[in-house]
Amino acid sequence: MATLLARTGRHRQRYVDQFRLVAGCIPYKLEKNVEDQGSNVEDRVLVLMISTPKRDDLVFPKGGWEDDETLDEAACREAIEEAGVKGILDENPLGVWEFRSKSSQNSCTLAGGCRGYMFGLQVTEELDHWPGQASYSRKWLTIEEASEHCRYEWMRDALQHFLTSLSRRKDLGRRSDLAEIRMIPVSKNEVEGAMLSPNYLVRPSGAQHLEDSSSKRVVQV
Repeated sequence: MATLLARTGRHRQRYVDQFRLVAGCIPYKLEKNVEDQGSNVEDRVLVLMISTPKRDDLVFPKGGWEDDETLDEAACREAIEEAGVKGILDENPLGVWEFRSKSSQNSCTLAGGCRGYMFGLQVTEELDHWPGQASYSRKWLTIEEASEHCRYEWMRDALQHFLTSLSRRKDLGRRSDLAEIRMIPVSKNEVEGAMLSPNYLVRPSGAQHLEDSSSKRVVQV
């Protein structure tokens, strides 16, 4: 059996202006049929989070979107590398969040800004061994537990959008293949004049938005 290896380095990392593009997912499994009208969706879904050494809080798998892969391929790769799971990725992202990398939390410049695309991933397989196993442990949690232990506010917001999306979904059919998602073009004027807080990139109300704004989620503080 071939050994899975995690990608390292940022020589293939995608950037738009000064934003590092990031792909991630919320791995989940359903305990019961969500079509069942007798109980709340939140009571029937578990999400998978990962922990890092010397930290008690948890995160969802995410990482850099590289220039030799599509957006959904990047999200699936991060799920395998960090959480050791495979599954069926939702066709559309839950949204787009802008935030600071952990190394630039206290910076007041545009440098260190990230734009993260998050997906739902219905888990179909949990690997016994995975590339990031030495650095990450994984844990299945209820929505309430995940929200309580989530490290980042923007991920907590993504979790709420995931729950809303799942609650509204009438047809749980998923694609079984990875259709290519085009890279969304972004104007260089999009973040011009943006203001920064210590933890989040804040978009001014007059800034130009990404195409397909129905799936866009920008953290506001």
